[in-house]
Amino acid sequence: MRILKQSGVLTFTLAAALMASAAWAENTSPIGLWKNVDDTSGKPRALIRITEANGALQGKIEKVFLAPNESPTCTKCEGALKNAPVIGLVILSGLKKDGAEFTGGQILDPDNGKTYSSKIYLTDGGKTLNVRGYIGVSLLGRSQIWQRQE
Repeated sequence: MRILKQSGVLTFTLAAALMASAAWAENTSPIGLWKNVDDTSGKPRALIRITEANGALQGKIEKVFLAPNESPTCTKCEGALKNAPVIGLVILSGLKKDGAEFTGGQILDPDNGKTYSSKIYLTDGGKTLNVRGYIGVSLLGRSQIWQRQE
């Protein structure tokens, strides 16, 4: 009987350790749902789902939090994206792992329709994502902190 109790405790301990390691592994990847916040107002702007396709990360807008005067379309985008719905818009693309960062990608700002070079990296144990958009060199740009949602 004592052996059965001990093996039950061992099984429970192993299961808990495996679940904890799986959760930790998920937080070492930027794949998942993220909330970005407006730099000036501090209010949520959108939920972006980051996925991996063909060895590169991409981020697609799943939900937007529009102000009363904002359009649900990308009015300032050019070409095929002109007036495209913001929901479903791929705003991050081409990011590939480079050490602790994901680099070599692009980010689209639907507010101005411009595309910038981009890199991202996780902070705070995988709870936050530092997203940097820049022109030319990383010093000439701006960063946002996105919060993990799941």
